[in-house]
Amino acid sequence: MSRTDGTAGTADAQDGPDAYEPRPGLTHRDADWAGLRVLVAGLGISGFAAADALLERGVHVLGVDTGSGQTLEERANILRILDANLVLGEEAVAAMKRPADLLTDIDLVVTSPGWRPDNPLLVAARDAGVPVWGEVELAWRMRPEHDPAPWLTITGTNGKTTVVTMLAGMLRAAGLRAAAAGNVGTPILEAVLHPEPYDVIAVELSSFQLHWQRSLSPLASVCLNIAPDHIDWHGSLEEYTKAKGKVYANTQVACVYNAQDLATEQLVVDADVIEGARAVAFTLGTPAISMVGLVDDVLADRAFVAERETSAAELGTLADLTRGGVPPAPHVVANALAAAALARAYGVPPVAVREGLRGYVSEPHRIAPVATDADITWIDDSKATNTHAAQASLSAYEHVVWIAGGLLKGADVDDLVRTAADRLRAVVLIGRDREQIAQALARHAPQVPVIDVPQTDNGAMDLVVEAAASHARPGDVVLLAPAAASMDMFANYGARGDAFADAVRRHLGASPS
Repeated sequence: MSRTDGTAGTADAQDGPDAYEPRPGLTHRDADWAGLRVLVAGLGISGFAAADALLERGVHVLGVDTGSGQTLEERANILRILDANLVLGEEAVAAMKRPADLLTDIDLVVTSPGWRPDNPLLVAARDAGVPVWGEVELAWRMRPEHDPAPWLTITGTNGKTTVVTMLAGMLRAAGLRAAAAGNVGTPILEAVLHPEPYDVIAVELSSFQLHWQRSLSPLASVCLNIAPDHIDWHGSLEEYTKAKGKVYANTQVACVYNAQDLATEQLVVDADVIEGARAVAFTLGTPAISMVGLVDDVLADRAFVAERETSAAELGTLADLTRGGVPPAPHVVANALAAAALARAYGVPPVAVREGLRGYVSEPHRIAPVATDADITWIDDSKATNTHAAQASLSAYEHVVWIAGGLLKGADVDDLVRTAADRLRAVVLIGRDREQIAQALARHAPQVPVIDVPQTDNGAMDLVVEAAASHARPGDVVLLAPAAASMDMFANYGARGDAFADAVRRHLGASPS
């Protein structure tokens, strides 16, 4: 694809046109699904929704899940009533030792995002020539045959949820019935099959979901950024990037990319799109033609205006993104511009873009102020679960006491530490992979005090906060931006952020005001 003229490029064929078709014509919800034999791998939220939708259309469903627990059993009871066959828990663990047996007479496997491509069952399906779809692929094929709601698709290492939420707000401000779905909010199958159809759906897609997609054709699409993440799942950065690039495949109107991230631009160049689709960049600089960007404090559109060679449309200002008197961090502005580009590609007027920005409420644990005391600001960015997110967070502040650590998921932290070194007042390390961060700090920021907190019990965060407070000075930010996943110590990043905020409040409550 050309970056400026919108002409479609070519891409290598994907194993032939029929490689992923268990039966001809399965392109809409009213196609001939009846009698198909489908194995649904994983019965979490997306797997349960997939099984339910298939059963409703007369499909013979075999559900496989190696987990256990009350929630799974409740879902299983519903599926059994609907005549699904299930292999669960220890029985599923044993069956997975002979995955080919599970695939006997199976026409299609629908896999949940958590199942890695090297899972024995999925490998056996590939070897046996059984098509494998993700739940997003199934959702696309479950749209109505006539006038289905267009999809605006979003991926990237960081910022996806922010962008999809901002975008949904812009669409609703334009009077459209819109949903934020996919990897966040409403499950995509639920959105597609909703009895009151949506006008348009903003779809957040993870690299796990994109890995399995084959036939999506979004109206507009964006990859916000690329940085090492989920390498353990994909096997390499190259495969991770390849999965992210699938967001652009078959885009109809606009492929939106990050002018500050050359990897996203290359993905657009390489994409095989619908003829006439345009490349549109977002930038924190002054926008050129076919870009959205910043002119002083104005978010400006030079991509979706008739006279874009000589003029721009005002979409909002930085004041529309300011909350509590705190100006937006640069990556929040970039996210707003990306969301605005997708909204404009759909035809949303500038006034609705601005109203959407004004109404946006940040998701919890995303650069969330916890407290300010003695001119020290405490910030919860527990959602910064990878190095790219942590770098964006650190770059927003001049002097930082950084709280970092957890499960690095195979990521290298050297570049992160090197670029942040001049901002660091001190670093407090937690979690399983904290030694890897400590070694990077020794190499690239040897002058920075490092406090190691090996405890993993309920009182660990109190020790972390006390250590951070002892090094913070007036004007500093104490920032929880771990650059790592949380499951070594907490149920999820939300629980980690809550523990931090609670510990901060306890600390400040015990301190003189």
